[in-house]
Amino acid sequence: MTLSQNINQKQLQKLAMTQQMQQSIKILKSTNDELYSYLKQKALENPFIDIEFHSNLNSKDYDINQFIQSKHQVSLDDYLLEQVHLTMRNTPIRTLVIYFIENLDDNGYLSIDIDKLYKEQKFNKTLVLDALTLLQRLDPPGIGARDLQECLILQTQDNPSAPQLALPILQNDFIDFTEKKWNKLAKKYKTDCAHIKKVLKYVRTLSPAPGAGYQNNETEFIYPDLIVKQDKNTLSVQFTTSNTPKILFKKAYFNNFSKNTNNDVQKYLKEKEIEYEQLTAELSQREATILKVGQAIVKKQSSFFLEDSHPLKPLLLRDIAHQLQLHESTISRAISGKYLKCDFGIFELKSFFTTAASYAENCSISVNTVQQNIKKLISDEDKNNPLSDQKIVELLQTKKIQISRRTVAKYRSIMNIPSSKERKTL
Repeated sequence: MTLSQNINQKQLQKLAMTQQMQQSIKILKSTNDELYSYLKQKALENPFIDIEFHSNLNSKDYDINQFIQSKHQVSLDDYLLEQVHLTMRNTPIRTLVIYFIENLDDNGYLSIDIDKLYKEQKFNKTLVLDALTLLQRLDPPGIGARDLQECLILQTQDNPSAPQLALPILQNDFIDFTEKKWNKLAKKYKTDCAHIKKVLKYVRTLSPAPGAGYQNNETEFIYPDLIVKQDKNTLSVQFTTSNTPKILFKKAYFNNFSKNTNNDVQKYLKEKEIEYEQLTAELSQREATILKVGQAIVKKQSSFFLEDSHPLKPLLLRDIAHQLQLHESTISRAISGKYLKCDFGIFELKSFFTTAASYAENCSISVNTVQQNIKKLISDEDKNNPLSDQKIVELLQTKKIQISRRTVAKYRSIMNIPSSKERKTL
């Protein structure tokens, strides 16, 4: 074998490994519905496999209530926080990034005046600017901008498809650009109007509201991936195989083609058989990983299942990753869109990960503690004059808990507590 052939073979092997790794990642991250769609596509590419996906509603282990219809919201906060947990260590700057995330509006713009953080709350200016920079590096591009100009600039920075003049024009001549002063801009940049209009065409491809796409509601059925069973004070976790797509190999059909001794046919058969074996192995690995992560979560949050108040302990992705000796990104994929069912409901695996919820200096309070404080305030309120979310913010501040009104509304929603207007009506 020549040196050139050897190099080409190694490159092909590396490419095959990369593609297999990408497939493994996709399979782990997929929900059961997404997995079924993906495997159906694979079945179209491989005539020797078939896919089954049905739920065993007659099994004694499950009942129709596990297939609850849910309003699933693709939350911008959750998407950004997942990136934070995966990429940032637990430091004051990360706490500030989380604070910024909770003060984004629905379009993804930062809704607070950061100048007040220096003057009124005495934050270190360098810390604030560094946290803002980290926020604005998160996906989607443009997130954390304070106005439209900054939003477009953030989307243009490091974008290889952006015209060469796009960034300087957005940074230095935004007003002239919005007022369509093409001749003035062409003269300044020593070019023609056609090049300036190319910048306009490019800018029209950008999003003026990068966070808006994460606010859509979809009606869907939830298929629990895990079942938690309780025997006195002992908890066990099982993987719900009946809700998972299954891949079948058409052995008789394959054997019929195997009688053909043509080299190309034999090579094709071998490739398709290997594809089936790889898919089978990756599905088994997906099941083992989700089960292992679920067992670790249940062990860490055992009080949630055993105590009537269902308290949650502070828990981060890296805690489970360290315990299982897996990468945080693997844990993130394993819990993405996955649910567990227990005696008192169905819960998304992500909901068992809680973070510090106070941004006061030298203070760290779990989300569960904050939620219990909110619940107590509402329980004790005057039913004829219910507390507004802003009033709850102010009362929490007296307890040295500093969170935004938006966060109060989010925690209320998680606990299925209506708004003050609805509570008064009730």
